[in-house]
Amino acid sequence: MAEDSAPLPVPPGPPGPSEPSGPPSRGWAVALTVLVGLWTVGVVVVVNAVLWLVGDTLVISGLSMPLPFWLLGAVLTTLLTGVPALLLSLLSRMWFARLAGRQWLLLTLFGGLLGAARLIPNTYHELYLAVLATVAAIVAAAHRAVTGRREHADGWLFWLSLAVGLLMLLPWLWVGSFGGRLETVLALLAALAVSWLAARPLSAIAAIAVHFRDDWAGAIVGGLAIGVGLTALTAGVGLPAVQLLAVVAVPPVAFALAALHRKGRPSIVALLTPAIFGPLGMIDPDETSLILGLRDELFWGLVGAVATLGVALLVAVVTLVALRRARWHAWAAGVTAAVVAIGGAVIYTAVGQPGFAGERLFVVMKEQADLSGLSGVGDRTGRIRQTYQRLVGTAERSQAPLRKALRDKGLKFTPFYLVNGVEVDAGPVVRQWLESRSDVAKVLLNPHLRPLPAPAPPMRGTVDAPASPQWNLTLIGADAVWQRFGTGKGIVVGSSDSGVDGAHPALRGNFRGGDDSWLNPYGGGATPTDNNGHGTHTLATAVGAKVGVAPGAQWIACENLPRNLGSMANYLTCLQFMLAPYPSGADPWHAGRPERAPQVLTNSWGCPSVEGCGLPSLRPAVDAFAAAGIFFVAAAGNTGPRCETITDPPSLYPSTFTIGAVDRVSEVASFSSRGPTPDGLTKPDLMAPGVDVLSALPGGRYGYLSGTSMATPHVAGVVALMWSANPALIGDIEATRSILERTARPAQPSGESCGTPADVVGAGLVDAFAAVTAAAPRPRP
Repeated sequence: MAEDSAPLPVPPGPPGPSEPSGPPSRGWAVALTVLVGLWTVGVVVVVNAVLWLVGDTLVISGLSMPLPFWLLGAVLTTLLTGVPALLLSLLSRMWFARLAGRQWLLLTLFGGLLGAARLIPNTYHELYLAVLATVAAIVAAAHRAVTGRREHADGWLFWLSLAVGLLMLLPWLWVGSFGGRLETVLALLAALAVSWLAARPLSAIAAIAVHFRDDWAGAIVGGLAIGVGLTALTAGVGLPAVQLLAVVAVPPVAFALAALHRKGRPSIVALLTPAIFGPLGMIDPDETSLILGLRDELFWGLVGAVATLGVALLVAVVTLVALRRARWHAWAAGVTAAVVAIGGAVIYTAVGQPGFAGERLFVVMKEQADLSGLSGVGDRTGRIRQTYQRLVGTAERSQAPLRKALRDKGLKFTPFYLVNGVEVDAGPVVRQWLESRSDVAKVLLNPHLRPLPAPAPPMRGTVDAPASPQWNLTLIGADAVWQRFGTGKGIVVGSSDSGVDGAHPALRGNFRGGDDSWLNPYGGGATPTDNNGHGTHTLATAVGAKVGVAPGAQWIACENLPRNLGSMANYLTCLQFMLAPYPSGADPWHAGRPERAPQVLTNSWGCPSVEGCGLPSLRPAVDAFAAAGIFFVAAAGNTGPRCETITDPPSLYPSTFTIGAVDRVSEVASFSSRGPTPDGLTKPDLMAPGVDVLSALPGGRYGYLSGTSMATPHVAGVVALMWSANPALIGDIEATRSILERTARPAQPSGESCGTPADVVGAGLVDAFAAVTAAAPRPRP
């Protein structure tokens, strides 16, 4: 049945004996209410922003915020905002102040209860959403049972409320993307439950909006009061930093809600559900860390939140005007909601990121390949080929039953052989089944990045090519090696990183070429590219003209970090390419070319737990390279100066040659990670320059970067010089390691002592000239 605009409710009558009239009393009540509202918003924003910044800083430092601190934050926010609201409700003698205080207190308590769900780690997002939805629904049902009242929306206002809510979703359909199917459904259910929980208190606060005879005054004052309540509630909705985005985006819908309330009974659930679902369902909390950079998902989430805020304010104005100048019918409101929904679909398909990009699983099989005895194979190509064949054979045989079961269930998967395992496109329900199988050792989370509206621009250099060898090269004596022994010709160095600017003057001349020297698994072309800059910088330090340790060596590369968050599958894809290169698009299991494998690998990356890796996850892969005679160099990490910070694969394995960083006076950099490892191994193995290292960056110029990422390619370049000077040493991993360690020069420790001195400085600073001299064959008498 169509309805006209409902008449304005009659405002409360004159104050009774308990509510003395007069400007002073009312003025103080208004001032106190405003102060409590501002305090509530400020506390919610400041406390949760500080907690997120501290937690993210800890993650970047290789630590994690203890989960009880998130609960403590929820309790602290509840106390700091709830107590003033309680006092306002008890002490104020004006009806609107008491009303606001009571409902703000209630919403603060609701937000605190929902905030307790943050005890669930970010990596278990589906579980968090399920708990959030369950808690919100239970609390809402209990609240309804206690109050005994039900809220019913007017028919035409239901559709108009839905249209307003869908408008709040439009920016997220542009900047965000859906996770997995189950994750998306759970996010929708959570948004629905939270909206249901909020409906009764927000409806009560709306009495302030209808008290005013002027529409604009009612919408503004009522919107502010409703917005404070929404801020208190959304303090508990979403994992960091999604919760902060929700605090920016959701409360401004209060003004449209207040405007609608002046015409009757809108549907708070229909309005709020899309607004809350936007940040909750379309932003992955794992991807909001600053570790991904300032132009990744956090940036786009902030763009979406600010855009939603702007849309909310604009919609409130339009709603006021539309309701004042037009007579609305149910069919017109329904058509409006339909038009907005169609517009959202157009935005999502035309400029958004359609599809589902949920988390995946990595299944590690119990059986791993037996690679014993391969060090005795004299022929290098034969040794690598046998390694490849054993790995593939073991994986094909042992994975056969699991692959059949996955096909029978209609699940997509990608098999891997370097670590005998399978990446499965599935979530927590399938994980339980996989973990119950007798042929499965473990099931790891395997993060899958959600797409962005636009990639972040790569780093660009601002420095011209150096005219002479830089301090880092002269410090290790690389320039002296070139004059006496050569520059690394005949050796190929492989880099797994963010990619390579193959057109850079420092690197274009020694790219090996062919159809098996570059791999971009994410849909890239045949030309090496780098959308970040990290890979270009590290590889050029190893083999680049004018800036590299071994500028005469060739290189091949694979992109394993399109953004600064990887996974087991990301890393193994590139490592398999390094063991047996293959043309882009070919089958790595059967099209691999072991004879084209590089001799040395430089790896300036690590796989922490946030990327799904456990401590032993990548060890079979690193051991396979040792068995094949390929020298595997990796960065120690940048989580110093604390001890026991070499914790992420692949830096902590015995077969990895792990590199820390020093500055230009050979003092260990404060950020360089220290040992011992969790297994008690002494790490790092060696040190190299890693502070303000000049190297190539995309675009043709050069720039300075610091990190153990910068130190690692120095050692890879030294190994290339050694093996070029003495080809008989190629593949002899133990002899090469021994030479590097015994010829190292002293490095100066910094910070606290860790285990043994070697857990800070390793064997010392790499000495290229001494190492190559020791490796070079002795002239015949």
